[in-house]
Amino acid sequence: MQQLRDTLEQRQVAIYFTAVAVAALAALVVPGTVALEALVNPALALMLFVTFLQVPLAELGRAFTQGHFIGALLVTNFVVIPLLVAILLPLAPDQPLVQLGVLLVLLAPCIDYVVTFAHLGRADARLLLAATPVLLLAQMALLPLYLRLLLGDAAAALVQPGPFIDAFIWLIAAPLALAALVQFAAARNPSAARAGALLGLLPVPATALVLLVVVASVVPQLGQARAAALGVLPLYAAFALLAPLAGWLVARLFRLAAPAGRAVAFSGATRNSLVVLPLALAVPGALPLLPAVIVTQTLVELLAELVYVRVIARFGSAARQAGA
Repeated sequence: MQQLRDTLEQRQVAIYFTAVAVAALAALVVPGTVALEALVNPALALMLFVTFLQVPLAELGRAFTQGHFIGALLVTNFVVIPLLVAILLPLAPDQPLVQLGVLLVLLAPCIDYVVTFAHLGRADARLLLAATPVLLLAQMALLPLYLRLLLGDAAAALVQPGPFIDAFIWLIAAPLALAALVQFAAARNPSAARAGALLGLLPVPATALVLLVVVASVVPQLGQARAAALGVLPLYAAFALLAPLAGWLVARLFRLAAPAGRAVAFSGATRNSLVVLPLALAVPGALPLLPAVIVTQTLVELLAELVYVRVIARFGSAARQAGA
């Protein structure tokens, strides 16, 4: 079973792009795929549940004892990255909805597949996984503030608190609580432990399912949004290049060990695109611009992760060799 899990993780990028390609083809040749939009939230809840299931409860306490790591993670994602996004924002088309989509996706750090990519890139993935609740709570609290600072009151008012609260309850709190219950049962019952092990195979398939549902439901609605999607590509490319470097520099300032520093670099570069999508869809007039802008970032990011797992894995290696 562990071998199958390792295979899924090692081939996850190919699996994700296959899901995207199949979904796009289905959207073009099968009528009515837009109806799959109703499955986006349930698919996200499943993805986050199986992701949280990989967080050992004991590791949550360890994350909070790693003050330097948590500090570097928070400074990277909620100080340095917002500054970088503010600098890059003028590269986006001068349309409020497009810029809102860019901010929604780039200001929210990933809490799911970043862990697997960090593991492949020789980062301290378990420490990063244990810190996901901290990232979730911080981005929920700070995202409205940053939107107001960067877009002004009028644009920020497009994001209503109701969808954020619903998303937090059904996409975060409920899956996290269910994962805790499964772990509690697994520690006391062999059958529950076997069920938990089987569920441990699902993070990659569940993420592929989310991508399939999202792309299949969004593509038929793109229309004129293609121009907006192309317009944000330079910004996303610049972010993909600069964000991991920013995270690594912050990690060095906090004097983190190389694996923990790589985890901060991965966190700074990898965004929460799939989780913020339901928030974007709740914005009045969101279709088709916001989904197109957000899904474009996901595709750019997946390509970038292919580079990250090789390049970020080398961060700190030269210093270690010099000290040898």
